[in-house]
Amino acid sequence: MATERTFSIIKPDATRRNLTGAVTKMLEDAGLRVVASKRIQMTREQAEGFYGVHRERPFFNDLVSFMISGPVVVQVLEGEDAVAKNRAVMGATNPANADEGTIRKVHAESIEANSVHGSDSAENAKTEIDYFFSADEIVG
Repeated sequence: MATERTFSIIKPDATRRNLTGAVTKMLEDAGLRVVASKRIQMTREQAEGFYGVHRERPFFNDLVSFMISGPVVVQVLEGEDAVAKNRAVMGATNPANADEGTIRKVHAESIEANSVHGSDSAENAKTEIDYFFSADEIVG
């Protein structure tokens, strides 16, 4: 296993409930290190661009509206096998199917308001990191 970086978003449902610290602690307890983090209010244009791969899907407009409904925390995480480790600690997209002790099992409100986003591959992690962070904002 190699040290790699991945991307994470703490979504509006979690920031609204003041869970930023609790979610970050779960990520860190899983062996991931936060090397960049910022709280932002995503614009419609940012959300549409970020989720552009889903543009033709029926849930696209609802997803964009949800992601701009409140602040989010975008993060760069680093660690051994970070993409897989982050996905494991997040849990299944549908919290009803998530393993006990995962972020989504513990904190998600629903399949839509599932508290976190994480990159699904190293390639997508790089793209997603570059979408929100410049190189000088990432300090390891």
